[in-house]
Amino acid sequence: MAPDDARVTRWWWIRHAPVTSDGGRVYGQSDVPCDCSDRAAFATLARRLPERAVWVTSQLKRTRMTAAAIRDAGLDLPEPIVEPAFAEQNFGVLQGRVRQEVFKDNPDWRGFWLAPARTAPTGGESFVDVIARVRPAIARLNEAHGGRDIVAVAHGGTIRAALALALALEPETALAFVADNLSLTRLDHIVQGGNEAWRVEAVNERSR
Repeated sequence: MAPDDARVTRWWWIRHAPVTSDGGRVYGQSDVPCDCSDRAAFATLARRLPERAVWVTSQLKRTRMTAAAIRDAGLDLPEPIVEPAFAEQNFGVLQGRVRQEVFKDNPDWRGFWLAPARTAPTGGESFVDVIARVRPAIARLNEAHGGRDIVAVAHGGTIRAALALALALEPETALAFVADNLSLTRLDHIVQGGNEAWRVEAVNERSR
């Protein structure tokens, strides 16, 4: 429990709904739609998430569609802030390729989310790059909305980056986290007397 005089900003990270017919392909920052047909999962999220929160999505349609489906399930939410820094990792030339084909061409990559944390596919970015762009956006939102609830509908890579920052993890270690579609990850940012810390409330809490 945080001290009474601490400022606690509660982050509710939601990974978007499953991508429609991805066929095992790498989509990264491809702007593909998602399947919002799981009404029970959206109803669970609508009950679980706080009212009067600040909402944030990336610019990719699958996060905006997911936020809209949570609203339609019964949660009154404001127009989300669109934060491009919360977009999925850009996998460059790998986007659109079948994941198993990528692993066949790069056998040393097996065991990672896709590519090793410090590897940037041609025309794309590494997971280390994702952490670097997510960090200032989280700090800016903590400053602008400190003490409130922030619901961020984002991507697997973004959520792993948030966990890496909260727990001061090596990037390779953060890739071990799972972030399922429509799962909830809860992180609290605590500020007291000029000092700040993070508290982890839940990771990959499923909505079904």
